[in-house]
Amino acid sequence: MERNRQPVERFLEGTGPVVDVRAPAEFAQGHIPGARNLPLFSDDERAAVGTTYKQQGRQAAVQLGLELVGPRLGELGSALNALAEAAGGEPLRLHCWRGGMRSESMAWLAAQLDLSVLLLEGGYKAFRRWVLERFECSWPIHLMGGRTGSGKTDLLLALAQRQAAVVDLEGLAHHRGSSFGSLGMPPQPSTEHYENRIAIALQGMQEAEQIWVEAESVQVGRCRIPAGLWRQMQAAPLLEIRRPLEERLEQLVEVYGNQDPTALREATERIARRLGPQRTSAALAAIAERQWGEAARQMLDYYDRCYDHELERHGGSNQHQLLGHVDLAGLSADAAADQLISRGVIRTQGRNAA
Repeated sequence: MERNRQPVERFLEGTGPVVDVRAPAEFAQGHIPGARNLPLFSDDERAAVGTTYKQQGRQAAVQLGLELVGPRLGELGSALNALAEAAGGEPLRLHCWRGGMRSESMAWLAAQLDLSVLLLEGGYKAFRRWVLERFECSWPIHLMGGRTGSGKTDLLLALAQRQAAVVDLEGLAHHRGSSFGSLGMPPQPSTEHYENRIAIALQGMQEAEQIWVEAESVQVGRCRIPAGLWRQMQAAPLLEIRRPLEERLEQLVEVYGNQDPTALREATERIARRLGPQRTSAALAAIAERQWGEAARQMLDYYDRCYDHELERHGGSNQHQLLGHVDLAGLSADAAADQLISRGVIRTQGRNAA
């Protein structure tokens, strides 16, 4: 049986399935993107083994672990066999928290089944250290700015399809970055897992001349942009895209017009103090009447002022970083992406790194 220990980058370069044998709560907090969770212990069992280790020592903890896992060996073996079969002969890439007994135990079980495995040296803890190191590296970050409803996300996704290097910070966070940003989106990952997803995305763009991200606040819903990346975004060149007000309203109606009116009302009420009583009342009345365009019009005054303040702040002390603006009136996201690439404003990689 092949059973090698590999450092993080080599482990990540493999093609076999990543099998995370930590407990479900550990996995939910954060994991290697794309990993499968095949826990050796349940959350309660892991807690019991840890308590036994602290109170009675290693030998008693190992004994308890054997008693807990013993009845499940057949089930675990079947799961490993199924993963190996789906992998088409590629080694299973196993890891636990520190590359210790849990992954070793699962590797032993795989050996009894004549399955090939690779182990992550240092476990998930080493992967997390690697993730945080990515954000201290220097990246050619470029910002895509524009007022709310300008279609920045759609444009970035269209650019990614054309082999531009793009990190979709909102997509990775499952949030559009405003009070309304969670509507219609899947549950957000933890900030830890958000960092993992960003690091993996960046790792595929090491040769890129430009890496485009949307100009964001440091907080994207409950997810926080990593400090090292945020510092680089603060100093990055910014390209502003512009669209007429009516096009922006149409974009917002398309995105939010099919959302639950109750959720829209609650999101509006969360920013009532910033909207002011008059605009809040008008927006809520429009939502009640399902007049989505009018509701969006009331919101845009607030969001436009926020954006203009941020743009002024970005240019105030870093004027040389502003790349100017482009008017995309009447252009679809695909047409706009083609134009920006053909004009040489945005450069591509020759592969889809997004």
